[in-house]
Amino acid sequence: MDVSARIARLFVYPIKSCAGVEVDAVLLTETGLEFDRAWMVVDASGRFVSQRELPRMALIRPQLRQHDLVLRAPGMLALHLALDAVEGAVTATVWDDTVKAYDMGDVAAQWFSDFLNTDADGRRVAAPQKLRLVRFDPEHRRLSSLKWTGGIEAPNQFSDGFPVLVTSEASLDGLNERLREAGHTAVGVERFRPNIVLAGLDAHDEDRLDELLIATAQGHARLKMVKPCPRCPIPNIDPATAISGPAVGDTLQAYRQVAVVGGAIAFGMNAIVVDGVDFELRTGQQAAADYRFD
Repeated sequence: MDVSARIARLFVYPIKSCAGVEVDAVLLTETGLEFDRAWMVVDASGRFVSQRELPRMALIRPQLRQHDLVLRAPGMLALHLALDAVEGAVTATVWDDTVKAYDMGDVAAQWFSDFLNTDADGRRVAAPQKLRLVRFDPEHRRLSSLKWTGGIEAPNQFSDGFPVLVTSEASLDGLNERLREAGHTAVGVERFRPNIVLAGLDAHDEDRLDELLIATAQGHARLKMVKPCPRCPIPNIDPATAISGPAVGDTLQAYRQVAVVGGAIAFGMNAIVVDGVDFELRTGQQAAADYRFD
C-alpha cells in the first residue's frame, strides 16, 4: 500500500467537551471507540454545552473503571457514575440533531452546575446555568452526514458529526515548529481531541488517505477517511488551565485553510468505521493505507 504507519496514541472522550482518557487498548464499535462521547452536558433546554462557552469543562477529568466512570475537577469531590445505570428518558440536542437520551440524575446535575457555574477564583458566575448530564440512548440511530460518507450509514453518539477523529504526530510537530518559530510554546495533541494518533506519516498525510487498515488480533479494522475536521476555538484552550490564547488558531490560519471545507481551518480527519466492529485497537498496531485521488 502507499503508506504504512502505527497507532502511537489512543484517546476516548467519555463526556463531550470534557478531558479525554488516554488508553493503551479500546474496543472499536459501530459508533467509534467504546464509551467515546457517550455522555453530554446539556442546559435547561436540553441543548449541549461545550468548552466554546464553558472552557472550564476542560478541567473535568474522567476515569473509566470496570463498573463506573469517575469524574474529578479542581475543588470538587469525585463523582462516581455507574456504567450500567441511568434515570429517566429525555431528548437532547447536539448541533442540528435532536436525539433520545437518558438523564443521569440530580446528583450529577448538581455536580456539573456547581463546578461550571464557578470561576477560577471560586466565585459564582453572574448568570449561572442549570446543567444536567445525559447519556446517549444506544437504541437511537444518529447518522453522520451521508454527503461526506458517500452514502454509507455511519452512526455516532454525541460527537460533532463522525465516529472517529484521526491525526498524526507529524501534523502536530509541524504546528509546534511554527509556534516555536513565532516565539510561542509548543502544545500537546490533546488540544485537538483526536481518537487515534498515527506515527510514521508525513505531516497531514491523513488528509490524503482513503481507507486506513489497522492490523488487530481479530483481523483488519477498516476506517474510511471522509472529511477534514474544521476547527472552532477549542484548540486555543489550554487543557491544563482552561485559559484561552490565540496562538494556535492564528498559526493554523496561516497554512491550514482547506478548500474542501470552504476554506475553514482544518486539523485531522474525520473517519467512519467500515469494518472491525468489536475488534480491539491497541497502541503499537500497524496500519496501512492508499492515497485517495479525488
